[in-house]
Amino acid sequence: MRNETRGTLELTLAMVLSGTLGIFVVESGAAPFEVVFFRCLFGAVALGAYSLARGYFTGHGFTPRKLGLAALGGVFIVFNWVFLFEAYEATSISFATVVYHTQPFFLVVLGAVLLRERITAARLGWLGVAFVGLVLVSGIRPGDTASLKGLGLALAAAVLYALSTIVTKRITGVRPHLVALVQVLVGLPLLLPFVDTGDMEGIGAGWGWLVGLGLVHTGLMYVLMYAAYQKLPTAKIAVLAFTYPAVAMVADWAVYGHHIGLVQALGVPLIVLASLRVTLAPAAAPAPRTAGHAPEAASPVATRSA
Repeated sequence: MRNETRGTLELTLAMVLSGTLGIFVVESGAAPFEVVFFRCLFGAVALGAYSLARGYFTGHGFTPRKLGLAALGGVFIVFNWVFLFEAYEATSISFATVVYHTQPFFLVVLGAVLLRERITAARLGWLGVAFVGLVLVSGIRPGDTASLKGLGLALAAAVLYALSTIVTKRITGVRPHLVALVQVLVGLPLLLPFVDTGDMEGIGAGWGWLVGLGLVHTGLMYVLMYAAYQKLPTAKIAVLAFTYPAVAMVADWAVYGHHIGLVQALGVPLIVLASLRVTLAPAAAPAPRTAGHAPEAASPVATRSA
């Protein structure tokens, strides 16, 4: 099997798995903080076992500075998951996922603010197109507090993921699997104070869904993504990344009967098109200095996967 063909299959499978994440979150029956805590726990087991089996801990490349950056990125990524899962509860998986995919635009804005990267006129134009798409997708009417809350939570999750990506871009010479492992390990002490063990006693079969979130959606999914990144050109990665929201929308409709309305649907292609144009556009030169790029953050998918 050709390298690129294998990478395409790996990334497609990873995005399909990512699209089913919302189902696992809802079916677990646990509150968002508990869901994220156990996702971190079981995900750490999966990523740790994989990294140990592949010998990644030998010559890991971490320095105190790089470890600190990975931990800071972990703080952002963990609360990004909390906000996203809260958005599922407030609205629907479809709505939250589409809004969450405004991540690339926040990455551009934050890059300009924090790294002093220049924003071209073309990117500003596509940011405007994405904003129009977001307004259409939101479909919020006066008094629709649930949708407004869900919109805010999903946007907050997108901002946090963009912050995590910016931090991770400054880590070089470390395998992304180990960076991800540090990030989920950070989530354990960070979220433990918010975990109500009494609430977990009655979830029963929900434990199976939580284990799946850790082993499948955090272990297997990330392994597939990182393997695919090494085999695929950026353009194909960016396009395949949209398998995630497409699967999420179909799964939400098939399992829960949720779907976005006609006017909302008109906003989806605007966000997709604008996101692709922003992602694939040549990076603007920073002024006056540049930041290093890590393997994970260099990929456009790093800003799209939950």
